[in-house]
Amino acid sequence: MQIGQRVAVTGMLVSGALAVIKIAAGMSGHSTAVVADGLESAADVMASGFVLFGLTLAAKPADEDHPYGHGRVETLTGLLIGLVLLVGGALISWNAIRRVGQPHELLRAFVVWPLVISIAAKTGLAALKFRFGRTLQSDALTADAWNDATDTISALAALAAVGLTLTDSVRFAEADRYGGFAVGLIVISAGIRVVRETSMQLMDTMPDARLIGQIREAAFAVKGVRGVEKCFARKTGFKYHVDLHLEVDPEMTVRQSHQLAHQVQLNILARLDWVADVLVHVEPAP
Repeated sequence: MQIGQRVAVTGMLVSGALAVIKIAAGMSGHSTAVVADGLESAADVMASGFVLFGLTLAAKPADEDHPYGHGRVETLTGLLIGLVLLVGGALISWNAIRRVGQPHELLRAFVVWPLVISIAAKTGLAALKFRFGRTLQSDALTADAWNDATDTISALAALAAVGLTLTDSVRFAEADRYGGFAVGLIVISAGIRVVRETSMQLMDTMPDARLIGQIREAAFAVKGVRGVEKCFARKTGFKYHVDLHLEVDPEMTVRQSHQLAHQVQLNILARLDWVADVLVHVEPAP
Protein backbone atom coordinates (compact mmCIF):
# COMPACT_ATOMS: atom_id res chain seq x y z
CA MET A 1 0.00 0.00 0.00
CA GLN A 2 1.30 3.49 -0.93
CA ILE A 3 2.18 5.94 1.87
CA GLY A 4 -0.68 8.28 0.94
CA GLN A 5 -3.17 5.43 1.13
CA ARG A 6 -1.81 4.36 4.53
CA VAL A 7 -2.25 7.91 5.83
CA ALA A 8 -5.84 7.95 4.53
CA VAL A 9 -6.62 4.63 6.23
CA THR A 10 -5.13 5.93 9.48
CA GLY A 11 -7.36 8.99 9.19
CA MET A 12 -10.44 6.82 8.70
CA LEU A 13 -9.67 4.72 11.79
CA VAL A 14 -8.94 7.71 14.05
CA SER A 15 -11.93 9.73 12.83
CA GLY A 16 -14.24 6.73 13.14
CA ALA A 17 -13.20 6.09 16.73
CA LEU A 18 -13.56 9.78 17.66
CA ALA A 19 -16.98 9.97 16.01
CA VAL A 20 -18.32 7.04 18.04
CA ILE A 21 -16.86 8.40 21.30
CA LYS A 22 -18.12 11.97 20.80
CA ILE A 23 -21.61 11.08 19.58
CA ALA A 24 -22.10 8.57 22.41
CA ALA A 25 -20.75 10.99 25.03
CA GLY A 26 -22.71 13.93 23.63
CA MET A 27 -26.00 12.04 23.62
CA SER A 28 -25.55 10.60 27.11
CA GLY A 29 -24.19 13.92 28.43
CA HIS A 30 -26.88 16.02 26.69
CA SER A 31 -24.45 18.17 24.69
CA THR A 32 -25.48 19.47 21.26
CA ALA A 33 -21.98 20.84 20.61
CA VAL A 34 -20.27 17.50 21.31
CA VAL A 35 -22.76 15.59 19.13
CA ALA A 36 -22.20 18.15 16.35
CA ASP A 37 -18.45 17.68 16.60
CA GLY A 38 -18.96 13.91 16.54
CA LEU A 39 -21.02 14.18 13.37
CA GLU A 40 -18.24 16.24 11.84
CA SER A 41 -15.78 13.44 12.68
CA ALA A 42 -18.17 10.93 11.11
CA ALA A 43 -18.07 13.01 7.90
CA ASP A 44 -14.27 12.81 8.10
CA VAL A 45 -14.45 9.03 7.73
CA MET A 46 -16.27 9.54 4.43
CA ALA A 47 -13.77 12.23 3.38
CA SER A 48 -10.78 9.99 4.11
CA GLY A 49 -12.52 7.21 2.19
CA PHE A 50 -12.75 9.53 -0.82
CA VAL A 51 -9.05 10.32 -0.44
CA LEU A 52 -8.19 6.61 -0.38
CA PHE A 53 -10.27 6.02 -3.51
CA GLY A 54 -8.78 9.04 -5.29
CA LEU A 55 -5.18 8.16 -4.46
CA THR A 56 -5.71 4.60 -5.66
CA LEU A 57 -7.10 5.69 -9.04
CA ALA A 58 -4.61 8.55 -9.45
CA ALA A 59 -1.71 6.10 -9.10
CA LYS A 60 -2.75 4.25 -12.26
CA PRO A 61 -0.24 4.78 -15.10
CA ALA A 62 -1.05 6.72 -18.26
CA ASP A 63 -2.81 4.83 -21.03
CA GLU A 64 -4.08 5.45 -24.56
CA ASP A 65 -7.22 7.24 -23.37
CA HIS A 66 -5.45 9.15 -20.58
CA PRO A 67 -2.01 10.19 -21.91
CA TYR A 68 -1.55 12.64 -19.02
CA GLY A 69 -2.28 9.95 -16.45
CA HIS A 70 -5.16 9.71 -13.99
CA GLY A 71 -3.98 12.39 -11.56
CA ARG A 72 -7.03 14.61 -12.06
CA VAL A 73 -9.10 11.99 -10.20
CA GLU A 74 -7.15 12.97 -7.09
CA THR A 75 -7.99 16.67 -7.61
CA LEU A 76 -11.66 15.80 -8.17
CA THR A 77 -11.55 13.88 -4.89
CA GLY A 78 -10.35 17.02 -3.12
CA LEU A 79 -13.26 18.96 -4.65
CA LEU A 80 -15.69 16.28 -3.49
CA ILE A 81 -14.33 16.56 0.07
CA GLY A 82 -14.94 20.31 -0.03
CA LEU A 83 -18.56 19.78 -1.14
CA VAL A 84 -19.10 17.20 1.62
CA LEU A 85 -17.79 19.72 4.17
CA LEU A 86 -20.16 22.41 2.86
CA VAL A 87 -23.23 20.18 3.08
CA GLY A 88 -22.20 18.60 6.38
CA GLY A 89 -21.46 21.97 7.99
CA ALA A 90 -24.83 23.37 6.89
CA LEU A 91 -26.68 20.37 8.34
CA ILE A 92 -24.76 20.59 11.63
CA SER A 93 -25.52 24.33 12.01
CA TRP A 94 -29.18 23.87 11.15
CA ASN A 95 -29.60 20.97 13.58
CA ALA A 96 -27.98 22.97 16.40
CA ILE A 97 -29.79 26.27 15.86
CA ARG A 98 -33.24 24.65 15.68
CA ARG A 99 -32.69 23.34 19.22
CA VAL A 100 -32.16 26.83 20.67
CA GLY A 101 -34.98 27.65 23.07
CA GLN A 102 -36.16 24.06 23.42
CA PRO A 103 -36.14 22.33 26.83
CA HIS A 104 -32.95 20.42 27.56
CA GLU A 105 -31.51 18.26 30.30
CA LEU A 106 -28.60 19.23 32.50
CA LEU A 107 -25.22 19.07 30.76
CA ARG A 108 -22.84 16.46 32.17
CA ALA A 109 -19.20 17.40 32.86
CA PHE A 110 -17.67 14.25 31.33
CA VAL A 111 -18.46 15.51 27.79
CA VAL A 112 -15.33 17.68 28.06
CA TRP A 113 -12.96 14.72 27.78
CA PRO A 114 -13.90 13.46 24.30
CA LEU A 115 -13.27 16.99 23.03
CA VAL A 116 -9.83 17.14 24.66
CA ILE A 117 -8.92 13.76 23.17
CA SER A 118 -10.21 14.91 19.77
CA ILE A 119 -8.11 18.09 19.82
CA ALA A 120 -4.93 16.13 20.52
CA ALA A 121 -5.65 13.38 17.97
CA LYS A 122 -6.78 15.70 15.17
CA THR A 123 -3.84 18.06 15.63
CA GLY A 124 -1.43 15.16 15.11
CA LEU A 125 -3.44 13.77 12.20
CA ALA A 126 -3.60 17.17 10.45
CA ALA A 127 0.15 17.64 10.81
CA LEU A 128 0.76 14.16 9.36
CA LYS A 129 -1.50 14.76 6.35
CA PHE A 130 -0.11 18.24 5.67
CA ARG A 131 3.38 16.77 5.68
CA PHE A 132 2.62 13.97 3.22
CA GLY A 133 0.25 16.17 1.21
CA ARG A 134 3.15 18.53 0.49
CA THR A 135 5.59 15.66 -0.12
CA LEU A 136 3.28 13.87 -2.56
CA GLN A 137 1.85 17.08 -4.07
CA SER A 138 -1.59 15.61 -3.25
CA ASP A 139 -4.61 17.95 -3.41
CA ALA A 140 -6.90 15.34 -1.84
CA LEU A 141 -4.57 14.62 1.09
CA THR A 142 -4.03 18.35 1.67
CA ALA A 143 -7.80 18.92 1.56
CA ASP A 144 -8.22 16.15 4.13
CA ALA A 145 -5.52 17.79 6.26
CA TRP A 146 -7.49 21.07 6.23
CA ASN A 147 -10.50 19.00 7.22
CA ASP A 148 -8.65 17.66 10.27
CA ALA A 149 -7.30 21.11 11.13
CA THR A 150 -10.88 22.37 11.04
CA ASP A 151 -11.84 19.57 13.43
CA THR A 152 -9.33 20.89 15.92
CA ILE A 153 -10.82 24.39 15.70
CA SER A 154 -14.39 23.09 15.87
CA ALA A 155 -13.52 20.97 18.92
CA LEU A 156 -12.06 24.06 20.60
CA ALA A 157 -15.27 25.98 19.85
CA ALA A 158 -17.35 23.12 21.24
CA LEU A 159 -15.11 22.95 24.32
CA ALA A 160 -15.54 26.69 24.95
CA ALA A 161 -19.33 26.41 24.57
CA VAL A 162 -19.54 23.40 26.88
CA GLY A 163 -17.28 25.14 29.40
CA LEU A 164 -19.56 28.19 29.51
CA THR A 165 -22.66 26.06 30.07
CA LEU A 166 -20.96 24.04 32.80
CA THR A 167 -19.71 27.22 34.50
CA ASP A 168 -23.17 28.82 34.69
CA SER A 169 -26.01 26.61 33.47
CA VAL A 170 -28.56 29.42 33.93
CA ARG A 171 -26.79 32.37 32.34
CA PHE A 172 -25.19 30.31 29.54
CA ALA A 173 -27.94 27.71 29.13
CA GLU A 174 -27.91 27.97 25.33
CA ALA A 175 -24.12 28.28 24.90
CA ASP A 176 -23.79 24.57 24.16
CA ARG A 177 -26.28 24.80 21.29
CA TYR A 178 -24.72 27.95 19.87
CA GLY A 179 -21.42 26.10 20.11
CA GLY A 180 -22.85 23.38 17.87
CA PHE A 181 -23.94 26.09 15.42
CA ALA A 182 -20.40 27.54 15.46
CA VAL A 183 -18.95 24.09 14.73
CA GLY A 184 -21.08 23.93 11.59
CA LEU A 185 -19.95 27.38 10.44
CA ILE A 186 -16.29 26.41 10.90
CA VAL A 187 -16.83 23.29 8.80
CA ILE A 188 -18.51 25.38 6.07
CA SER A 189 -15.57 27.80 5.98
CA ALA A 190 -13.15 24.89 5.52
CA GLY A 191 -15.34 23.50 2.73
CA ILE A 192 -15.27 26.85 0.90
CA ARG A 193 -11.48 26.94 1.11
CA VAL A 194 -11.06 23.39 -0.20
CA VAL A 195 -13.56 23.90 -3.06
CA ARG A 196 -11.81 27.11 -4.11
CA GLU A 197 -8.30 25.59 -4.12
CA THR A 198 -9.25 22.41 -5.99
CA SER A 199 -11.37 24.36 -8.49
CA MET A 200 -8.37 26.53 -9.30
CA GLN A 201 -6.37 23.37 -10.07
CA LEU A 202 -9.12 22.05 -12.35
CA MET A 203 -9.09 25.38 -14.20
CA ASP A 204 -5.38 24.89 -15.01
CA THR A 205 -4.28 27.80 -12.84
CA MET A 206 -0.57 28.54 -13.21
CA PRO A 207 1.74 27.73 -10.26
CA ASP A 208 3.30 30.64 -8.38
CA ALA A 209 6.09 32.71 -9.90
CA ARG A 210 8.76 30.93 -7.82
CA LEU A 211 8.06 27.57 -9.49
CA ILE A 212 7.91 29.10 -12.96
CA GLY A 213 11.27 30.75 -12.21
CA GLN A 214 12.75 27.34 -11.38
CA ILE A 215 11.61 25.97 -14.76
CA ARG A 216 13.13 28.92 -16.63
CA GLU A 217 16.37 28.60 -14.64
CA ALA A 218 16.66 24.90 -15.49
CA ALA A 219 16.11 25.69 -19.18
CA PHE A 220 18.72 28.48 -19.27
CA ALA A 221 21.25 26.15 -17.62
CA VAL A 222 21.55 24.24 -20.92
CA LYS A 223 24.24 25.65 -23.21
CA GLY A 224 22.82 27.02 -26.45
CA VAL A 225 19.53 28.32 -25.08
CA ARG A 226 19.04 31.94 -26.17
CA GLY A 227 15.81 32.59 -24.32
CA VAL A 228 12.46 31.31 -23.04
CA GLU A 229 9.60 33.15 -24.71
CA LYS A 230 6.70 31.39 -22.97
CA CYS A 231 6.46 29.01 -20.06
CA PHE A 232 3.14 27.46 -19.04
CA ALA A 233 2.44 24.77 -16.41
CA ARG A 234 -0.70 22.98 -15.31
CA LYS A 235 -1.20 20.47 -12.56
CA THR A 236 -2.55 17.04 -13.47
CA GLY A 237 -2.81 15.33 -10.11
CA PHE A 238 0.46 15.02 -8.22
CA LYS A 239 2.74 16.82 -10.70
CA TYR A 240 2.84 19.55 -13.33
CA HIS A 241 2.99 19.29 -17.11
CA VAL A 242 5.05 22.10 -18.67
CA ASP A 243 4.78 23.77 -22.10
CA LEU A 244 7.94 25.67 -23.02
CA HIS A 245 8.69 27.95 -25.99
CA LEU A 246 12.47 27.85 -26.39
CA GLU A 247 14.48 30.43 -28.36
CA VAL A 248 17.59 29.10 -30.16
CA ASP A 249 20.09 30.23 -32.77
CA PRO A 250 18.07 30.68 -36.00
CA GLU A 251 20.95 29.17 -38.01
CA MET A 252 20.71 25.83 -36.19
CA THR A 253 19.66 22.77 -38.16
CA VAL A 254 16.43 20.99 -37.28
CA ARG A 255 18.44 18.11 -35.81
CA GLN A 256 20.55 20.43 -33.61
CA SER A 257 17.57 22.37 -32.32
CA HIS A 258 15.76 19.09 -31.60
CA GLN A 259 18.75 17.78 -29.62
CA LEU A 260 18.95 21.04 -27.65
CA ALA A 261 15.22 20.89 -26.85
CA HIS A 262 15.63 17.30 -25.64
CA GLN A 263 18.54 18.35 -23.36
CA VAL A 264 16.36 21.11 -21.90
CA GLN A 265 13.56 18.62 -21.27
CA LEU A 266 15.89 16.17 -19.52
CA ASN A 267 17.50 18.91 -17.41
CA ILE A 268 14.14 20.19 -16.16
CA LEU A 269 12.96 16.67 -15.30
CA ALA A 270 16.25 15.92 -13.51
CA ARG A 271 16.20 19.13 -11.46
CA LEU A 272 12.49 19.43 -10.64
CA ASP A 273 10.85 16.32 -9.23
CA TRP A 274 7.44 18.01 -9.22
CA VAL A 275 7.41 18.15 -13.06
CA ALA A 276 5.88 15.14 -14.83
CA ASP A 277 6.74 16.04 -18.42
CA VAL A 278 7.90 18.95 -20.61
CA LEU A 279 6.74 19.78 -24.11
CA VAL A 280 9.31 22.02 -25.82
CA HIS A 281 8.51 24.20 -28.85
CA VAL A 282 11.58 25.59 -30.61
CA GLU A 283 11.61 29.11 -32.07
CA PRO A 284 14.36 31.23 -33.71
CA ALA A 285 15.81 33.80 -31.33
CA PRO A 286 15.11 37.41 -32.42
